Amino acid sequence: MATYFALVTFTDQGLRSVKDTVKRADAAKELASRFGVQMTGIHWTLGACDLVVQCEAQDEASIIAFNLALCSAGNVRTQSLRAFSRDEMAAVLGKLP
Repeated sequence: MATYFALVTFTDQGLRSVKDTVKRADAAKELASRFGVQMTGIHWTLGACDLVVQCEAQDEASIIAFNLALCSAGNVRTQSLRAFSRDEMAAVLGKLP
């Protein structure tokens, strides 16, 4: 499974009900499983992003579908990043001439 990190920011709607953020994170984890995505870590952060979420998914279509479903609720916006493990990066480098 591929690893992804999502940089998450609250929308105005999400901030109005910020007291529910932990409950919404639990619901997001359940939603993710419907798309074959596993949320393996979630951290509330300081700075430009409000949360950083680590996920694993079989393919890009699964992670995109999950992100669209999550964002359509209106509480957050996401920016997803594909992450590569050391071994995956070594395999990429092995393809260089």
